[in-house]
Amino acid sequence: MNHDSPTLIRQNDVLDPARAAAFWTALSRADAPCDPLPPFFHQLYFWDAQEPAALGRDGHPKVGGIIPDMGLPRRMWAGGRLEFHAPLRVGLAAEKVTTLDSSLRKEGRSGPLAFVTLRHEVSQNGAVCVREFQDLVYREDPNPTAPKPQTQAARTDEVHTETQAFDSTLLFRYSALTFNGHRIHYDLDYARDVEGYSGLVVHGPLLAQLLMLMAQRQLGKLTSFSFRAASPLMHFETATLCWGGDDTCWVRGPDGRLVMSAEAT
Repeated sequence: MNHDSPTLIRQNDVLDPARAAAFWTALSRADAPCDPLPPFFHQLYFWDAQEPAALGRDGHPKVGGIIPDMGLPRRMWAGGRLEFHAPLRVGLAAEKVTTLDSSLRKEGRSGPLAFVTLRHEVSQNGAVCVREFQDLVYREDPNPTAPKPQTQAARTDEVHTETQAFDSTLLFRYSALTFNGHRIHYDLDYARDVEGYSGLVVHGPLLAQLLMLMAQRQLGKLTSFSFRAASPLMHFETATLCWGGDDTCWVRGPDGRLVMSAEAT
C-alpha cells in the first residue's frame, strides 16, 4: 500500500479466484462462476492491514489519515454509488486508488454528525473498471435515555423477492474475507454495550452485495448501482430482498421496516 498523500491511497492486489470462490461458498453458492468478478466483489480485495496500535476502539483503522478526525466515534457505512465500466478479471493484477471526495460536520436532530465520502477507482491494465463512491457517517455514542429512532415502512409492491437469513458465522466470514475489523459485526458485547445495538449488525455492504447479485440476475448486466441504508439489520433477523420491476430494489426487515433502498441499471 502506498499513501501518496494524506488524501490519496494507492493499493495493488492480484484478484485471487480462491477468495471469490470462498465468498460464494459462504453464500451457499459454491458452484457460482468467479470470472469475471461479480459486481462489488472487489470488496474482497485490497486489504488495509494495520498494526493493532493503529486501530481505533471499534476495530477500524484510526481516523486522522485519509479520513479526518472530527471527534465522533461511531462509524456507519451509509450508502454508495457504483459505476461498472468493464469486468474485473480474476487472476490478474489490479490497482485501487482511494481519494477523499468530501468531508463535512454538521448538527443533526440527534446531535452532531460527520459525513465522509471516499472515491475508489479500481483499474486493470491501466483502465478504470469500477468507480465507487462510499458514503460514511460518524456520530456520537448512543444516549441510553434517548427515544429509539423512527423507522420507515418498506414498500410492498415488489414483483420478485428472495429471503436471506443471517447468523454470526456468516457475518464473521464476510468480515474475514473483506478484512473488516469493525467490532459491531462479530463482538456482541461491544455492539450491545458500547454502540447500543440489540445484536450483531449485518454489514451494509453485504446487504448491498446481495441486492446487486439479485439485480444482476434480473437485468443480466449492471452498469450502475446506488444504495442507501435506512435502518440496521441484526444477525438474528431474516431479511426479504425485493425487486420492484422498475430498476429499484430494497431490503425489508421482518417487521416490515425499510433496511436499505437501491437503484440498479
